[in-house]
Amino acid sequence: MTAKTFATDLGTIHYWINTEAANTEHQLIFLPGLTADHRLFDRQIEYFEGKYPMFVWDAPGHAASWPFEMTFSLADKAKWLNQILQENGFNNPIIIGQSMGGYVGQMFAQLFPDTLKGFVSIDSAPLQRRYVTGLEIWLLKRMGPIYRHYPWRMLLKQGSNGVATSEYGRQLMLDMMMTYNDNQERYALLAGSGYKMLAEAMEANLPYQIKCPAMLCCGTKDHAGSCIRYNKAWHKNTGIPLHWIGGAGHNSNTDKPDEINRLIEEFVGKI
Repeated sequence: MTAKTFATDLGTIHYWINTEAANTEHQLIFLPGLTADHRLFDRQIEYFEGKYPMFVWDAPGHAASWPFEMTFSLADKAKWLNQILQENGFNNPIIIGQSMGGYVGQMFAQLFPDTLKGFVSIDSAPLQRRYVTGLEIWLLKRMGPIYRHYPWRMLLKQGSNGVATSEYGRQLMLDMMMTYNDNQERYALLAGSGYKMLAEAMEANLPYQIKCPAMLCCGTKDHAGSCIRYNKAWHKNTGIPLHWIGGAGHNSNTDKPDEINRLIEEFVGKI
């Protein structure tokens, strides 16, 4: 993977890309969740390297993609992503988004429906307004102060143990959170801004239809918000295939990487 950058008016995005592979018809786009960075997909990058062209980023404001003015929207992220992909000749992207990365993927599908060739949601949820309550949106807009005043040591413990069930997954999340160890204010800004832009995207009440082949994956021990409930409803209302990842938490691609890799490989092979 080659490290590259993309300049925006609000800051510089850092990403890693590999254009050389045995199968170049489609490209795998890995999008980490909120407060996680490109390392979240290490096991997927390792497995698919040389098989498909790949992309992964530190999302705006995350890890290496800092400093960044946190005034952008979910649509802005999707537009920047599209510009980066087009700049690198990734014209047939398959987005594989974990949590917030899945929301970015749905916004991408909304804005660029003819570009997206496949969508894999990993422990994410539907972006449509009808799936969430008014109270949930109200809370999403007010998460920043909670992270700002929460005891950091407790946040580290709960943040890492709460998203993964495996030793590897928990340690990886801890390592990613430690990026902000000396600056809890930055972590709170990152999380608060992320939840706020998510709420605003839901309030926009756009269709967010997935018109390309899609697949949902969710850990059976995913206790992040109401992810399990959301995925059940998402599958029921759309018919998108849903795969339960036994024993995995919210970061199921780190808890059960072999299973997730197999599902992705089978999915891409059918497109």
